[in-house]
Amino acid sequence: MSSRSRRWQEVLLTTPSFLWLVVFFLVPTALVFILAFRPSDPFGGIGRGWTLGTIRALADPQYLAIAWRTLWVSFATTALCMLLALPTGYTLARASARRRQVLLMLIIVPFWTSFLIRVFAWKSILHPEGIIKKALVFLGAVDANASLLYNLGAVVLVTVYTFLPFAILPIYAAAEKFDYRLIEAARDLGARPFTAFRRVFIPGIRQGLVTAVLVVFIPALGSYVIPDIVGGPGSELLGNKIAQRVFVDRNLPLAGGLSIVLILAVLMPLLAVLALQRQGSRVAPRRGEERP
Repeated sequence: MSSRSRRWQEVLLTTPSFLWLVVFFLVPTALVFILAFRPSDPFGGIGRGWTLGTIRALADPQYLAIAWRTLWVSFATTALCMLLALPTGYTLARASARRRQVLLMLIIVPFWTSFLIRVFAWKSILHPEGIIKKALVFLGAVDANASLLYNLGAVVLVTVYTFLPFAILPIYAAAEKFDYRLIEAARDLGARPFTAFRRVFIPGIRQGLVTAVLVVFIPALGSYVIPDIVGGPGSELLGNKIAQRVFVDRNLPLAGGLSIVLILAVLMPLLAVLALQRQGSRVAPRRGEERP
């Protein structure tokens, strides 16, 4: 096959994906950016002309506090998911085939139910009359007047529960392909179990870890259903404010401005990962050329 025909084949294969990205990502993103620079209409529409008032309004301390809270909850959720998913993925990869199937089913089956049903179930579990509250009061861990609902702790807990399988599965997929003889070799050379795990296993599944971080961090940034159901007034995230500006206040330009903040928060980790991958691909050939 000639280089020209190979090039045309690549173009034909990538064109559907490219058109999908243009129609369903680039065009809506451009419209949101344009919307943020238009004035709002008193009747809930979009006014004529252009303005920077919406962008200036984003400097309000209220929005800055919500943006910081959104980042904090997303980072906390991602860190906890990684902390739980890493040993789980390792255990799944090292388990026997029959036991692995059972463990995978235990992870996946609860997510066959509706997302809203699972969130409302957590609201019932964390209710003042729920089993967790009664157990903690019985053990003396919390005060009888303490509330497990309508705070950031409840939001983080339910968000971790929601996105944990999305962190486990890519780590498990990478761990399943890992060569565990490398860990045995490290142990033979005197490395302790945790040292071998940290310095051999974790770098060996780096791609799975990056994927797990992205599929948890990005959806957590835009989460608004969980804070709306189990969070309180002090647990609002950017997604909640965007929904309020669209459906309650009918201020579409301000909703567009808040969406820009959320889009930039999503794009920054993606661009950072792409930059690191490109840098790694450049360094790898150089290292290969240095070998005799």
